[in-house]
Amino acid sequence: MNTDSRPEPVAATPAGSLDSPASNAGTRTRTVDPVHALIVVDMQSAFVTGADSVPHAATVLARTEQLIAGARAAGALVVQLQNDGPEGAPDEVGTPNWEVRLPVDTERGEVLLRKTVDDGFEETGLEELLRGRGVTALAVCGVMSEMCVSATARTALDLDFRVVLPHDAHGTYDIPAAAGISDAVPAATVSRVAEWALGDEVEIVPSADDVSFVVP
Repeated sequence: MNTDSRPEPVAATPAGSLDSPASNAGTRTRTVDPVHALIVVDMQSAFVTGADSVPHAATVLARTEQLIAGARAAGALVVQLQNDGPEGAPDEVGTPNWEVRLPVDTERGEVLLRKTVDDGFEETGLEELLRGRGVTALAVCGVMSEMCVSATARTALDLDFRVVLPHDAHGTYDIPAAAGISDAVPAATVSRVAEWALGDEVEIVPSADDVSFVVP
């Protein structure tokens, strides 16, 4: 891919500052057309509650709740992904930490899909669900930025879905220092690099405020 043609990067929040998201008018770089669906990736108790949650979990939770509320108000599709961790993992199947933190409103047609790998499309029926609902554009949020969020967004792009990624609605952990390799890398930096690595097709916006929904 020719990265020279990428759009100018958004006004990303500085490392460690996601609790003050870039959501005011002075930091927005562009608005985007509405999307038809919201994909919420692995917002499970293991990752967004308690002492072992990702940094800035409260912000990611709040922005995800905002996105869900917006999708519901518009009648757009909401899909939550739930990772099935192996025995002993933080998200081990059947444990309290495995449960999704935000309720799935099945009466509104919302869907919970379980997965065993990073990519939310692999063997989950997600593509078929989206095609069946007429979805061509979607927003992605959740955890972790460089793993399941990135893998799911990348496959969506490969499948020719339009993808919007709000900067303040996804998160991950700090990368610890590695002797002879690097110092510790703050989680906010990891998230920003994960966004950039998706290339020039993904539409990155500073905030959940910049995302709107419509029925296809």
